[in-house]
Amino acid sequence: MVGNQTMVTEFLLLGFPLGPRMQVLLFGLFSLFYAFTLLGNGAILALSCLDPRLHTPMYFFLSHLALVDIAYACNTVPQMLLNLLDPALPISFGGCMTQTFLFLTFANTECLLLVMMSYDRYVAICQPLRYSAIMSWRICIGLVVTSWILGVSLALVHLILLLPLPFCGSQKVDHFFCEILAVLKVACADTHINEVLVLAGAASVLVGPFSSIVVSYAHILGAILKIQSGEGRQKAFSTCSSHLCVVGLFYGTAIVMYIGPQHGDSKEQKKYLLLFHSLFNPMLNPLIYSLRNKEVKCALKRMLIKERTP
Repeated sequence: MVGNQTMVTEFLLLGFPLGPRMQVLLFGLFSLFYAFTLLGNGAILALSCLDPRLHTPMYFFLSHLALVDIAYACNTVPQMLLNLLDPALPISFGGCMTQTFLFLTFANTECLLLVMMSYDRYVAICQPLRYSAIMSWRICIGLVVTSWILGVSLALVHLILLLPLPFCGSQKVDHFFCEILAVLKVACADTHINEVLVLAGAASVLVGPFSSIVVSYAHILGAILKIQSGEGRQKAFSTCSSHLCVVGLFYGTAIVMYIGPQHGDSKEQKKYLLLFHSLFNPMLNPLIYSLRNKEVKCALKRMLIKERTP
């Protein structure tokens, strides 16, 4: 009997309960957002790599954030678009497990990268004379590699605990992608340990890092207020405001989804919140950095001028 329960070959993603016309409309709209996500983050990634003036620790971290956002969107959005066109289209068991693992990997990695970026801003503003020594390329590469390794390792723990679970009866996942809590609900076994570890993992990569970011920016604010020059204060604020906007969007939605109540009427609302988290956040990040960052805009202008010049 147990052997029959575990022979699940595919899942059906329920997505959003919408009419056919609304599904077609959302398909076009989300496809446009997806294209903007790839274009915007691809531009940030290209500028950070090709423009020598952006070969600094700040843009090194930003390029990895753009890379994570591209991977983030590519992992969930294509399947969602397919399901909008054909709600009866299933996803294979292996594809579902892979999607869960990659989503957790990219989410964990982005959490940690945002912490590294706040540390970079802290050193740049609070200890400017020691910035080059503290934020050496060896340190920056080590921080980024550590973020990726921890992101993969934490996701792997959840995957190892998820794979042995038996699945039987309804194979309908009440989500637009294979989100781990939604997948756990269709397992015909006690998933209490899995759910506790999801909550513990979310707390470890959300509450702890977010607290460290708050502390960093408390010190940064104190340092900025001590700057005598109004122009200097404005420049310091502008270099931090973009990062603060991204931190607020990412951590705000993630904390509500995984630290807040997991039961009750908020379940459907959290599905829409996760849509914002996985589709709109990656699209907004490059817009926030490009619109509020003169160096990025200047680098884009230089690249466009270079392309037009024979």
